[in-house]
Amino acid sequence: MSLSRPNSEVRVLVADDSAFMRTALTRMIESDSSLHVVGTAQTGLEALEKISRLQPDVVTLDIEMPGLNGIETLKRVMRDSPRPVIMVSSLTQEGAETTLEALDLGAFDYVPKQLSYVSLDIIKVRDDLVNKIKAAARYRPHAFGKMRRAEFPSAPVAATPHVVVPSIIAIGTSTGGPKALQEILPSLPQDLPVGILVVQHMPPGFTGPFAKRLNNLCKVTVHEAEPAMAVERGHVYIAPAGKHMTVRRRTSSQAVLQISSTPDNTLHIPSVDVMMLSVAEAFHSLAMGVIMTGMGADGALGMKAIFEDGGLTVGQDEASCAVYGMPRSCAEMGILKRVVPLPEIPRQILSALAYRKPH
Repeated sequence: MSLSRPNSEVRVLVADDSAFMRTALTRMIESDSSLHVVGTAQTGLEALEKISRLQPDVVTLDIEMPGLNGIETLKRVMRDSPRPVIMVSSLTQEGAETTLEALDLGAFDYVPKQLSYVSLDIIKVRDDLVNKIKAAARYRPHAFGKMRRAEFPSAPVAATPHVVVPSIIAIGTSTGGPKALQEILPSLPQDLPVGILVVQHMPPGFTGPFAKRLNNLCKVTVHEAEPAMAVERGHVYIAPAGKHMTVRRRTSSQAVLQISSTPDNTLHIPSVDVMMLSVAEAFHSLAMGVIMTGMGADGALGMKAIFEDGGLTVGQDEASCAVYGMPRSCAEMGILKRVVPLPEIPRQILSALAYRKPH
């Protein structure tokens, strides 16, 4: 089976117990001439049979199905016939937690189940679905394998010297980000000498459970960001879905988060650019920006600002990205001081901070 056929039709199987959803998803997918729905399935067992028989390039899989549910179906797909799977998830806390479990099990990405022909979001949802299917059809399976977590560096990483020690770290990511963040953040020590701000594109209701999940995995403390939170060393702040997160310095040693609905004209809310531009404005050369896997170009303007102010900019390399969109945009602009594989990012952070593991 070929997972990368840029000049030919991408074959998709749609699995959902709702006839309305199967029809809606099929119409949205086939609105793009490069995508073709080769079959639909109402149950998990039917999905497994049709995956085996039809060999689709990409599968969309409902989480809530009778009998064999989406999670159990996904486990069997990944065991018996691995291929990109996009989960279709309800916008509930339970749906969010199950979706995050699915990403851990190997799902490529997810789309929220907010589909209604009376919904003003229908075009945005369709575009999101189509773009994710196209990205899934191009993805490299090795990028989703379990990666070795980086150890604490015993010596500085050999790279372009960066003499200014950062006072804050800003991370931006999208598609593939939840899995990538779960790989790198647990490698950071509890006594990390700075705070980290993270924008991960997610629908409302997902960032709270995601922050909680990360907090359980990490030595650092992970929060879903709230208004007026102080940025503390050894803490990670996840921007809440549907709101922008920015930072303001009160004094040379104190910074506070601001959560806002404006600007409301950005492609993504929260926006990596909005967050990173505020970090560059507040910290200048004392900022470190990290851009990771994701579609599109969100973060390019913010990384450029950090770069031009003398801060350290690090990009994830193409081989370890689920989708090499956001890092590519920065690489093509020439604003990345370092480009490294995902497992190397914690080493880059700790080296830049001149961190040494306590004895």
